[in-house]
This record gives sequence, C-alpha cells and structure tokens, in this order.
Amino acid sequence: MIEVENLTKQFGSKLAVDDLSFIVKKGEVLGFLGPNGAGKSTTMRMITGFLPPTSGDAKVCGISVIDNPMAAKTKVGYLPESAPLYLDMTVIGFLKFCASIRGLAGSDRNDAVERAIETCFLTSVAKQSIDTLSKGYRHRTGLAQALLHDPEVLILDEPTDGLDPNQKYEVRQLIKRLGKDKAILFSTHILEEVDAACTRAVIVDRGRIVADGTPAELHAQSGSGSLTDLFRSLTTRDTEEAA
Repeated sequence: MIEVENLTKQFGSKLAVDDLSFIVKKGEVLGFLGPNGAGKSTTMRMITGFLPPTSGDAKVCGISVIDNPMAAKTKVGYLPESAPLYLDMTVIGFLKFCASIRGLAGSDRNDAVERAIETCFLTSVAKQSIDTLSKGYRHRTGLAQALLHDPEVLILDEPTDGLDPNQKYEVRQLIKRLGKDKAILFSTHILEEVDAACTRAVIVDRGRIVADGTPAELHAQSGSGSLTDLFRSLTTRDTEEAA
C-alpha cells in the first residue's frame, strides 16, 4: 500500500531524509518514531506529494507520487501536524467543504460527512463553530476530513500531540480500528503509542532507519525490555549535538 524507495530530501547543506526505504501493508499500523528533527514530517510530506524528494520515490497503492501525483493523492487521507482549520466554519460545514474539494457531491457528499462525523465521535459538536471546540475535538475534526473519501492509506503526523490522556486513548483506539482494513503510517515521539496502537514501528534518527520491528521485537532488542532504553541508545540527543 505504501512503498518508500530510497527517499532522500536535502535542504541546502542539510540532509533531512537519507536514502529511506520501507513498506506499509494493508492491515498494518506503522508507528514512525524519532526525536524532533529526525525527518519524520519531511518523509510524510514527500509521501503525500506535499514536498518533492531530492531523489528516490514513494508509491501509494502502486502509484508513484512523482510520476502520477494526482492519482496517488486520491488514495491518501492526510492529517498534517497542527492541521489548519477554518475556525469560523461549523464542523459539518468544514467537512462538507472538504468533501466538495474531494469531488464528492449530493448524497455521496452528505453520506461521507455523516460517516466521518460518526467515526470520529463528532455528533455532539457537528453544528458548533470550530473556534469554540477543545483541542481534542479540533484534532478529531482534522482526522474526519482525512477519512471523507474512505482512503486506502492514512498518513497521520503526530495525531495525539497535545491531547489529554482520555483523548489520546480515544484516538489510539480509532487508529487501531481503522488499521484493520487500511495501511496507516503515523508519526509520534510518544513511545507508549507503539504498544497502544501499532502493529509495527520504525525508529528514525537523522533521516535514517535505525530499528524496525513489531512492538515485541523492539522491546526484546533493547536488552532491558524498555523501549525508552532502545530509543535513547539509537537516537541522537540535543545535548550530544550541542557538545
């Protein structure tokens, strides 16, 4: 469903993503872990066609994001970090607007919006203005827009960032449920999400994969059984870079 092939991104002299390759299959929820600045968001932006790679390619459902970007984008639901929302719109108005952009109209549009609202538990706030919503409900609204066209692939950039424990639990459970028949890639720096939501995880550091496995395999690889110990041993800390 997602095939990343030797993906590289350079910003001037900075190598943000370094020859990255991995696959996410249908029914798989892949956690994309790494410290801040590891290249997670840049990688996701290239897979979604938001940023062009310096070299390499990414395929979504077998479609190259370089050779056929418009067709590839129809297969993807994307929730960027700090997803922009039109605060003066109601939730249902915003979702209808997004559905129209996706080419949905009439009863198809209404059905898609209703389904997304139910899936993301937005019924109680559907007619509220977005600027009156809590951060948790704004996150759910952003996720709902990614689901409108029932995409085969979901790419979610830190979907639980800033949420309270109850909200994080709800979003993780939703990701697990959606992952049963989609391919999901979501980035996080919250290590507990590997056990809570992922079928597999990769750890990236300085744009390269330094670990890849199921949650059980990663715990075993740490030696101590601690994912935190593994993460700290494989990734670069800010204090090291400053030294």
